[in-house]
Amino acid sequence: MKQCHQFLPAQSRRDWLQTSCCGFGAVAFHAFAQQIASAADSAATGGTHHPAKAKRVIFLFMHGGVSQVDSFDPKPLLREYDGKPLPFKGLDNLDVALKDKAGSGIVMDTVWKFRQHGDSGAWISELWPHLARHADDLCFIKSMHTRGTSHGQAVAMIHTGNDNLLRPSVGAWVSYGLGTENENLPAFVSVTPPAGHGGARNYSSAFLPVHHQATTLGHSGSKTADATIAWLKNESTAAKDQQRQLELLRQINSAHLQQTGDPQIEGVLRSYELAARMQGVAPDLIDISGETASTRELYGLNRKETSEFAHRCLLARRFCEAGVRYVQVSTPYVWDQHGGLVKGHTKNALSVDQPISALLTDLKQRGMMDDTLVVWGTEFGRTPVAQGKDGRDHNPAGFTVWLSGAGINAGYSHGQTDDFGYFAQQNKVHMHDLHATILHLLGIDHEQLTYRYAGRDFRLTDVYGDVVTEVLS
Repeated sequence: MKQCHQFLPAQSRRDWLQTSCCGFGAVAFHAFAQQIASAADSAATGGTHHPAKAKRVIFLFMHGGVSQVDSFDPKPLLREYDGKPLPFKGLDNLDVALKDKAGSGIVMDTVWKFRQHGDSGAWISELWPHLARHADDLCFIKSMHTRGTSHGQAVAMIHTGNDNLLRPSVGAWVSYGLGTENENLPAFVSVTPPAGHGGARNYSSAFLPVHHQATTLGHSGSKTADATIAWLKNESTAAKDQQRQLELLRQINSAHLQQTGDPQIEGVLRSYELAARMQGVAPDLIDISGETASTRELYGLNRKETSEFAHRCLLARRFCEAGVRYVQVSTPYVWDQHGGLVKGHTKNALSVDQPISALLTDLKQRGMMDDTLVVWGTEFGRTPVAQGKDGRDHNPAGFTVWLSGAGINAGYSHGQTDDFGYFAQQNKVHMHDLHATILHLLGIDHEQLTYRYAGRDFRLTDVYGDVVTEVLS
């Protein structure tokens, strides 16, 4: 299998168009721009490394840290030891820097009842009544662990695979590896991404060419109804004048590219071209006013509690349906319950449970689940011991994510934490393993998708990661 290195061409595609056939290529440039862009994207890897199960990914990010022992990982011993000291010492024997900042080490039971659902018998708490209906479509990984006890570190890990250095995000790697399905849209879209804990780094292309960075709509704290793609339209300049401006920029940047050979300039050129093409497509995608009443009811668009995340999930479906490869959907930073766990988790789950369930239902009824991978995740879990009176601290040593859709072993639960839900113990899955598995489902070998920068070959999983074959169908 060949390595997927980006290369610096001696002559850019624009220079070739301008000089070939006595300059006739320049005349044909605009007519063939879309086809050329698509071909250049697919040339990044020369095709997938193996047959893909998924064509696209929707990543649902719960920002703040969802408690696994209150959601998907029931631990009966929490009730037996509620209010008592944790009966084991292990906080200093981890491969992550985990500290019990609460200082108490006192076990706290969950207030939510767990029940088994579906033919698979998946354990799901009453926090998630709508999602529970999809139990047989879900694959749980209950043995996740990651690096970083702080939000900034852990959020960077789940989005970029690195907890302290600027690295390309997962969506940027997918864009680089697979290119776009729709030449009029970006390969990577982030709907209301986190404004804090790394901000733009969570959807950045870093040292990959800039056109692989996400196109964003608003941020996680903004109202989705007001979210637009910034600077997509220029109301003060006529279309023909904008075309002349774009052509002038193209000429200037092409000359600069020829002088420097900097691939980032090529990425900027591609971004300008894409923005011009998006003007005729993206506004209609963002406008959900044409959705049927039944769809709006399904997602909970007309309910105050669910309308925000319902809008985000609906946008994700629309972008995927139009050919976007990777759609990142984030909640606000609301899941961090160091105190008031019951009130906070109840409110948060209520706001996302119905929309996520609706998204799965909608994808299935449209025949899109067969080639769409849905990943639900959070930067880390919470401790089974109390912080203060009624909170839980950060826990990167053991937590849960779930997957659904294309290529997934539905109705399966992988891995286990200890009897209290503190540490991943059986079939442990690191964040690098999760990223390797996502790329594998897209037809990409995570060890082969590389980019040469600063004298070495970089990849999403660095020098780590194994595909979790058990979660594959």
